[in-house]
Amino acid sequence: MLPDTARQTHAARHNAGSSRLLERRDFIVTLASIIGLAQPACAGRATALNGGTRRLRRIGLQLYSLRDDARRDLERTIADIAVAGYHDVELLGSMNNFGVSPTRLRAMLDRNNLRAPSTHVAGSALDDLGRQLDDAATLGHEYLTVASLPIAKPARLDDYRSWADRLNEAGRIARERGVWIGFHNHADDFAVIEGEVAYDLLAARTDPAVVRLQLDTGNLAMAGGDIMDYMRRFGERYWLFHIKDVPSLTADSDTELGKGIINFRELLASIENIDGKHLFVEQETYPGTPLESIRRDFAYLSRLRF
Repeated sequence: MLPDTARQTHAARHNAGSSRLLERRDFIVTLASIIGLAQPACAGRATALNGGTRRLRRIGLQLYSLRDDARRDLERTIADIAVAGYHDVELLGSMNNFGVSPTRLRAMLDRNNLRAPSTHVAGSALDDLGRQLDDAATLGHEYLTVASLPIAKPARLDDYRSWADRLNEAGRIARERGVWIGFHNHADDFAVIEGEVAYDLLAARTDPAVVRLQLDTGNLAMAGGDIMDYMRRFGERYWLFHIKDVPSLTADSDTELGKGIINFRELLASIENIDGKHLFVEQETYPGTPLESIRRDFAYLSRLRF
């Protein structure tokens, strides 16, 4: 243990570093707003950016957006996320967080004033739920979000029924520890099987008292789905979002926010109690470097009014 004087010096340095990081983050947000006002834009884009009076209070990033950077140097990547202006990060338990222990990773987050309210996990993580919940407590997770279902092709409706039941069972256990089980959609979850949309069956069969849904806007659009239709039908089930843009319906890749077809102003305006939900930018393909893209994504989303 450090002597009192050393502890006070260490605390002062830590507080000063945290203060500088917060100042940098506030500067980034302010600069993004100034740039947004200064850039010329067509009438439609200006309306999308300035169509209301509200703005997001917190913006998160799904770590998969910077997966290659994180694989090389997770600590630096976490710092880059904070400096870019993000407040939250959704971790990748499904990729074992690149071999970094929960205790060490929590320290990285704390040093950069970041929260990790959610992590993606593989479906197999439910077989070791106790350890997953222990890690969630260390990392401050509110959600263990199943990223995808390990269903063999061709999928059957019974596969989705079985997984809905597994999610419910895991959800009941997780709620005893104060954690939610979440489910994240991929494009193929919207396949029509035996005359029914598989995702719709799973959403209806999961218990909202123990399972919450994460809407990936880009993946739904890649499936040709109507985002606002799903918000009308399942909006109260969506507590987490992947904010992802696409160049066109049924596209096979994504694009930077604001450069595609998704009306994010309309989406954000439709989310009830939005300050109590978790929104994570996710981008999987890039025109340049991933870090450049996620910086532009933050600039777009942070100045978007709805």
